[in-house]
Amino acid sequence: MSHPEVLGVVVLARNGDRTEAYQDPITYQPGPTLSTPLGEVQSHQLGVYLRNLYLNAENPSHIRGIRTDLIDLAQVHVRVKVGAEGPSVFDSATALLQGLFPPTLANKEFLANETEVIAPLGGYQYVPVETVEPSNDRSLESWTDCPAFEEHVKKVHGSSEFKEMAKGASRYFSDVRDFIFGRPATMENAYNMWDYISTELVHNRTYAHRLPPTFVEQARGLADFRENLVFSDADMAGIGNIAGRAALSSIVDALQRVAFNGDPLQFMLIQTTYQPFLSIFHMTDIVKSHPELAAIPDFASAFAIELRRARAPDVRDFLRFKFKNGTSEDFETVRVFGHEEDIPLTEFIYRLENSLISSNREWARACSTGSTWATLPGVNAQSSPVLDVCWGVIMAFIMMLGFWLVSKGVKNMRRRGYVRLQGEEELHGAQVSEKSHMIHRGA
Repeated sequence: MSHPEVLGVVVLARNGDRTEAYQDPITYQPGPTLSTPLGEVQSHQLGVYLRNLYLNAENPSHIRGIRTDLIDLAQVHVRVKVGAEGPSVFDSATALLQGLFPPTLANKEFLANETEVIAPLGGYQYVPVETVEPSNDRSLESWTDCPAFEEHVKKVHGSSEFKEMAKGASRYFSDVRDFIFGRPATMENAYNMWDYISTELVHNRTYAHRLPPTFVEQARGLADFRENLVFSDADMAGIGNIAGRAALSSIVDALQRVAFNGDPLQFMLIQTTYQPFLSIFHMTDIVKSHPELAAIPDFASAFAIELRRARAPDVRDFLRFKFKNGTSEDFETVRVFGHEEDIPLTEFIYRLENSLISSNREWARACSTGSTWATLPGVNAQSSPVLDVCWGVIMAFIMMLGFWLVSKGVKNMRRRGYVRLQGEEELHGAQVSEKSHMIHRGA
């Protein structure tokens, strides 16, 4: 079944190349990293690619009715993850948007004095973005500060398949130590090993000349194996899929907005890191038909979800999924949930709705291991229904005690002549001057 008319697109894009990005093997707390000129070029190329595909009226996949010269901010929305790898992700979004909406001399205005002013840099288009900070929005970084996820990682490390892979790679771990300079050569640290080796291989000529053949490929294979286990789960709503469960909430919301005729949104860009890709590919069964995607996506990869409307009499909305691994490939159509063709939007939402994480409260519940609820970042003690009741009882008791103490105190003060009631000139025959310790009623 063909659904040629594209009404809108949601694009999940990975950041471009950056400096080494260490992350704790258990908590995934990040180390510092910065984008590189190479990474900015990669993201810019992705933006140009997306522009030609979706904003070029001569392309069959162009989005119907979207403005292509000057950006219409009602039609385009950008969400950018600024937690782990934040500087790189933000710079990647900026570079991508430069390619998607390049400078144009049409970005100008005529002032009241009849002067023409063109925006700087030949009509550069400044595209506002929504920065998503994990301290107050967990949708794009749900796996850090999450006790249940940390327990999941430990279970992965203790699994028989993980131990078997570590045993088989023992010789490699021994050989690679001289090329990772003090970093742990273990299966648990496989991602950080590969990240360091691949970063040095690209940016350090001396290192590149010394690294033995296949060392980076072996490191990549081990990292893919580990991260694929960590960011997946046999249960769609399992904690291993938390990265996808949270990110898909934003994606589904955007698709519903595009489908609603009263909402002008037609293009949503979500700039993030690699983790949601893995979980989403597992949650939607993409890895079953494309097992090669059970791996870390390359820098500047993109996952596009096109919302297409069928021809009459079937006027339902359908979704087509495309993936582009890095800058060297074109989009390839991938299938979800075993569908050989486009899937109805309603079915896609129905299959996912019970697994999505749509709020910080839901994230806290998913991350809770029982006693951790009240200590999760962004969740106070009143977030638990049980604690709500306890706090209510405690506060009621405190208020009753307070009223009793105040009442008793006022009676004692009146008895001692310190409180002057309306109409009274003297208390117990003693004159009270304006400078005395007199408390007026209601003060």
